[in-house]
Amino acid sequence: MMEKRTDAIYPGALPCACANLRRAARAVTQLYDQELRPTGLEPTQFTLLMALNATGEVTQGKLGQRLVIDSTTLTRSLAPLRARGWISSRRGQDRRERLWRLTSAGRRELERAQPYWERAQRRLRKALGQDEWSSLQEVLVRVTRATDEA
Repeated sequence: MMEKRTDAIYPGALPCACANLRRAARAVTQLYDQELRPTGLEPTQFTLLMALNATGEVTQGKLGQRLVIDSTTLTRSLAPLRARGWISSRRGQDRRERLWRLTSAGRRELERAQPYWERAQRRLRKALGQDEWSSLQEVLVRVTRATDEA
């Protein structure tokens, strides 16, 4: 179980948007990691399986854009999923291009982990309340888009 943070330890906003977002991302990642631990999947691995399930076959470049992950990090993150047979790739029209897709084994693994992910979602939604949960989802999408305009 994660240690509860108190107001004395965690007093509020820092003067930097990046620091606040990174701190929140680490806290949320810890929650999801705790729930996903019995599956053996890390939150980043679950995210990749979920993204490939949603997109179907996709180029590595487009997958990286969608998740805002640089190519080197994405390559490192995809490798263990490929080694387990959960994803596969093939060459695109350009020899340098890779097209990735979820395999049937990957779909089964995603389905197996889904209840654990849903529990993390419920825990966070309950802690925030439905209105703040919905607002958070909208704000995070807007923040991601705003970085392109900044």
